[in-house]
Amino acid sequence: MSIVIPFIILFILTYGYARGVTVYDAFIEGAREGMDITLKIFPYIVAMLLAVGMLRASGGLSLIAFIMKPITFALKIPEEILPLIIMKPLSGSGSLGVLADILKKVGPDSLIGIIASTIMSSTETIFYTITVYFGSIGIKNIRHTLWAAIIADIAGIIAAIAICSRMFQ
Repeated sequence: MSIVIPFIILFILTYGYARGVTVYDAFIEGAREGMDITLKIFPYIVAMLLAVGMLRASGGLSLIAFIMKPITFALKIPEEILPLIIMKPLSGSGSLGVLADILKKVGPDSLIGIIASTIMSSTETIFYTITVYFGSIGIKNIRHTLWAAIIADIAGIIAAIAICSRMFQ
């Protein structure tokens, strides 16, 4: 198993050489393009991370969860996972912290822990992903992407709650 990665690298180098590609020059050019993209998207990433940090530190996440409590009660969504549902579209690292908090409180083998873990793995960091990918190529108008991603996230959350509640209760 440990030989797979070196084999893939050797295969790529050999294939490129056989096709007449100057492999080292192509690698350097790709690295240069990667650095250019990193410099383009860096301000977007900093802004997103700053906003998420402010949301968590200010207690805004708790306030949003408190405001949405009647809705979650009516929809039978466990209130412990609400902070994760709010944070996941914004930040992967922030939502990982929220997941860790949930698992500390209720345990990983509890129904809520299983639901939270399933939500974490079946939803996307929508705003971060849109910021990075669209920002890297200079697209300002995201059109229908945001709504499609939000609908997909909601479907993932509903499916996680329904399936986990049915299978593990």
